[in-house]
Amino acid sequence: QVKELVLDNCRSEDGKVVGLSSDFENLEFLSMININLLSVSNLPKLNKLRKLELSDNRISGGLEVLAEKTPNLTHLNLSGNKIKDINTLEPLKKLPNLHSLDLFNCEVTMLINYRESVFALLPQLTYLDGFDADEQEAPDSDPEADGDALEDDYENGEEEDDEEEDDLDEEVIDDEEDEDDDLEGEEEEDGVDDE
Repeated sequence: QVKELVLDNCRSEDGKVVGLSSDFENLEFLSMININLLSVSNLPKLNKLRKLELSDNRISGGLEVLAEKTPNLTHLNLSGNKIKDINTLEPLKKLPNLHSLDLFNCEVTMLINYRESVFALLPQLTYLDGFDADEQEAPDSDPEADGDALEDDYENGEEEDDEEEDDLDEEVIDDEEDEDDDLEGEEEEDGVDDE
């Protein structure tokens, strides 16, 4: 029944994580950050997995395994790995639902036309390193889940609430300033000299 599993900072043995098996068939989110992983070849088959966090490992290739073992992946984070060439990413073409890929701190990001090349290679991608092809930043959470709800709020005329919140913020700031004045007054009474 487990849907999320975080194994960050555990140590993998020969690229295997003890106990991680295809028994976790309902897993949707798996995080294996900084576990000294050299490859993804020993991943179990996880058909429902959507998000895979593999930052700060030593993976340099072998990504074709992902299409076979995690066919429904939508988010893949390979930041801080040993990926040097655009060609290394080619197997990701076989992940039709992959729309977010992170490669921060990988050597591949230093290549000329890196972003254009990756978007050309992986047309299914919407976001690379948190930004789309037009340099628009990805929303913090899943746009499918939250985006529609936000639009509905505005349509229902709930934007007026923002103005009330602004007024409250100003009142809070005024109160803080008053407190500061009081404190300065107290210090003088105590005979404490700032200099």
